[in-house]
Amino acid sequence: MQFGFLVMADINEIGFFNHVEALGYASVWVADSQMLFSDCYAVLALAARQTSRLRLGPGTAICGTRIPPVHVAAMATLNRLAPGRLFLGIGTGNTAMRSMGQKPMRIAAFDDYLRVLAALLRGEVADYSFNGTPRPITMLLGERGSLAPKIPLYVSGFGPRAMALAGAHGDGLVFAIPPRGVPVADALGHARQGAARVGRTLDGFHTCALTNVALLQPGEAADSDRVKAAIGPNVMASVYYFYDEVQERGIDPPPFLERIWKKYCALVEQTPPQHRHFRTHEFHYTALHPGEAELIDAQLIRDTCLVGTAEELIERIHALQQDGLQELIFAVGTDAKWRLAEDLARQVMARL
Repeated sequence: MQFGFLVMADINEIGFFNHVEALGYASVWVADSQMLFSDCYAVLALAARQTSRLRLGPGTAICGTRIPPVHVAAMATLNRLAPGRLFLGIGTGNTAMRSMGQKPMRIAAFDDYLRVLAALLRGEVADYSFNGTPRPITMLLGERGSLAPKIPLYVSGFGPRAMALAGAHGDGLVFAIPPRGVPVADALGHARQGAARVGRTLDGFHTCALTNVALLQPGEAADSDRVKAAIGPNVMASVYYFYDEVQERGIDPPPFLERIWKKYCALVEQTPPQHRHFRTHEFHYTALHPGEAELIDAQLIRDTCLVGTAEELIERIHALQQDGLQELIFAVGTDAKWRLAEDLARQVMARL
């Protein structure tokens, strides 16, 4: 099992990359959300210059905000700075799009986007339609960029159809494990179906799971003030996601949110309707709005995070590895990530 961190792109925190590299982590994934954070590719370029071993890439790059050649050009440039250490994580972009009041890319469009993106990463010619005009395209970077060594394409998929697209087009899948995600076997099953549809196999396919994590001290409650300060924003990010789903589709909230739903909606509705997409996404993974901490209890944390003492996390990670998971990525957007990286490395990773 490899371990990595997902960080919010912050040009002022490049030192975190050196911090986790020294602790033995395999990767750092950098969130791509243009309305909230620093540009992910600028951050990755700086990180590439001052690390020597760490695997680096966007986690995940957003297809709705950049056309495929732009992503490939950025990755080819980074591949000159850190050859063989790059990966391209790609997704439809829930937060990046919704923070502009827009919806993520639909699956059919994502399928075609991935077709073009994967071909360009391989240095091939792809048929691509831009502004309604179809043309064959290929990367013509010459020595200004490099597609070798190969840049793996990891597709973000949190539903069966997106997971299938990872199998059809990608070199790996990024998904969510329980409690809010799916078992590893189910995710791999969807990826295999997508691969079979286009005549591919999953030889060398990389499985990566994105998770919130709370490492409890002996005797510590899951909803201690320390834990809530560290990962409370992660917990609320799940609530933000379902708020959009409920409002758009006219459905009921999921059962795990029923007990806080009216209180949360009352907080959001203090903001005028035309600006609510600011309110629901502006503190993504980094902070809590007034009144949100009171909504977070131990059950909500356990419903949205991987929680336990070092011994409990080790047992859970062993099971994930036996199920076929190859990389576990811890997402933290608060300053607690510095100490959490140390604690996980010494109390969990070292014992695995």
